[in-house]
Amino acid sequence: MAHIVGDRAVVLGGSIAGCLAARVLAPAYREVTVIDRDQLTERDDPRRAVPQGHHIHALLARGQRILEELFPGLTDELVGIGVPVGDFGTSLSWYFNGEMIRKTETGLICVAAGRPLLEARIRQRVKDLGNVTFRDRCDVMHLATTADRRRVTGVHLRDPDGQAEVLDADLLVDATGRGSRTHRWLVELGYPQVAEEKVKMDLTYTTCHYRPPLPFDPIGEQIAIIPVATPQMPRGAIFARLPDRYSISLTGLLGDRPPTDRDGLLAYVRSLPVPEIYRALRDAEPMSEPKSFHFPASVRRRYERMDSFPEGLLMLGDAVCTFNPVYGQGMTAAALQAQILGRHLQQGAPAADGYFRDVARAIDAPWDMSAGPDLGFAGVQGRRTLKVRIGNSYVPRLQAAAVHDPALSGAFLRAAGLVDPLSALMRPNIVRRVLRRRPAAGE
Repeated sequence: MAHIVGDRAVVLGGSIAGCLAARVLAPAYREVTVIDRDQLTERDDPRRAVPQGHHIHALLARGQRILEELFPGLTDELVGIGVPVGDFGTSLSWYFNGEMIRKTETGLICVAAGRPLLEARIRQRVKDLGNVTFRDRCDVMHLATTADRRRVTGVHLRDPDGQAEVLDADLLVDATGRGSRTHRWLVELGYPQVAEEKVKMDLTYTTCHYRPPLPFDPIGEQIAIIPVATPQMPRGAIFARLPDRYSISLTGLLGDRPPTDRDGLLAYVRSLPVPEIYRALRDAEPMSEPKSFHFPASVRRRYERMDSFPEGLLMLGDAVCTFNPVYGQGMTAAALQAQILGRHLQQGAPAADGYFRDVARAIDAPWDMSAGPDLGFAGVQGRRTLKVRIGNSYVPRLQAAAVHDPALSGAFLRAAGLVDPLSALMRPNIVRRVLRRRPAAGE
């Protein structure tokens, strides 16, 4: 029997991070309540409170493994409803500076479900747990605390009818995403401002969905073609096959904004270094108007460095760290943090200091894999440490060598998928393979 550590846990946010939090809290608390301001339906359409839901989302290999541990059979369930599934090294074509790295079997599973569908399936699994209740259309107003403000005891809500109430909680988990207000509420309660790290890249991505079949289909039975933005070729994209559509998400950094009109969007597609994408889309039938999303900066909140913090409160997902979405790390980072929360719950009621220290260690790798490359663009604002400068000198060489060396492709994809540590790319056998390639003129 699971070890019960409290009567009620409350999770703020019913998206993927909140559902993952509820999943690991359910065995430890007699009751788990998930609060969300949206109306949570059984449909798998993008939600108002998740504007990024219209765009292509990636579930990295490490994230897929954790989801399968938390929800056994989820991958097979998705395959059963037509979700494309393949190998990260063979089902996706990765381009860096216009050259595709060599394809190779990695054993890493890519699940092309799309964010809304994946969220809906996970939420239903959590609802089936029995002791988890979802309350939607509720606005979170503020934290409830003890008189000395040393413990969070619940949350002040406004229900769908506009009535105020206080929902008590032995543990409150903020999974409200990048719009989290907890760091401001803590200051109002007398706690110090949490330290933040920011990488300002001024990203815009624009997505358009197309009806199948395409007049010309360069993807075939595979999943996606991905020209990655680099300082040399700063326009990037993900062109993917999803269960019921094809989708293109175009990315522009430093104020380069992919247009939302058809002609402008196609002109942007034509500027990509993979001409097959333009050929596929120029005569394709859009399912809807293109939508854009602006992402000004990656933000990492260093809760593990705070000298004082109230008991009974934790954060998870984008409320702790918001990554450049181009790298597809958000859902996997949330899964990693949920896994950490689950481990702490096995020891009893989780303490903030130990939890946040472990979360910080887990976040280091995805942060380095996204913030580092972004800082390779001269106009991006952020702190360029020695590690960042070394990485931005070495990793592009590895990617160039991977065009001809499948072992390097596999090593890179395992690190990018958060299966292997970033340090694995510096193993002697990998470095020798990178150095064996003679740089081309101008590199």
